[in-house]
Amino acid sequence: MEDLQIANDINLASSWLAKNEELFCSYTLHITSSIIIMIIGICIAKGISEGINSILTHRCIDETVAGFLSTLLQYVIIAVSFVASISCIGVQITSIIAVLGAAGVAVGLALQGSLSNFAAGTLLVTLRPLRTGEYVNLCNINGTVVNVHIFYTMLRTLDGKIVIVPNSKILDNNIINYSREPARRNEFMIRVAYNTDVDFVIKILKQVALNEPRVLQDRGVIVGLSELAPSSINFIVRCWSYTDDLNAVYWDLMIQFKKALDKNNIESPYPQLDVHIHKKTKL
Repeated sequence: MEDLQIANDINLASSWLAKNEELFCSYTLHITSSIIIMIIGICIAKGISEGINSILTHRCIDETVAGFLSTLLQYVIIAVSFVASISCIGVQITSIIAVLGAAGVAVGLALQGSLSNFAAGTLLVTLRPLRTGEYVNLCNINGTVVNVHIFYTMLRTLDGKIVIVPNSKILDNNIINYSREPARRNEFMIRVAYNTDVDFVIKILKQVALNEPRVLQDRGVIVGLSELAPSSINFIVRCWSYTDDLNAVYWDLMIQFKKALDKNNIESPYPQLDVHIHKKTKL
């Protein structure tokens, strides 16, 4: 009985295929064409995106702008390929547009965060307050800009962490760019003992800063008495250097300040607390 049932099912299927052969072939052809169009569209989008990125980079366009535009173009081509793919199946484009229009408000409300990130990413690329390779502070996070994507910006911290910051958060907070200016100012706090000659200390500190070849002499060196602290008198030293040399100049000058103070027998005090004990006499 089971063999007979299977034979009947096969006969029915064969009969249906014979009657609807043309329809079956038509749908198969359309579905296959739709898949091929989508695959070709994705490949073309990827190739064009990489080509545009390479062309813009070779023409000295900032990497941030090049990456943003190439990614945006890739998504646009994929969207067009999707529309062409489903229209090949027989879905009317006007119907798709009507459905998208009706769903646009709901999608917009559901994706408020993503849309605001996209708008913020567009402004970041247009206004360019930060670029790829610059060292910045975004939302109280310090790092080097790896890339500005459509919805987020990627940072690499000094200890090798990758931090993803939403673009809308960036525009809602202060952006501190440490790399944009070619020169920056270092500031040092030098503490010495109270019994030290103030003029002599100022002379030594200024001479050490002026002898450093990476200090920009045309910007001047400022040395002044900043504070009369409880355990020390504090001096401020300010000098300029190129941004790329900033940290190295700071570390080297700190060593040179210490050596110069030791050479001239100038003490660097530590916090002290004087305790006075009063003996109470009995009456």
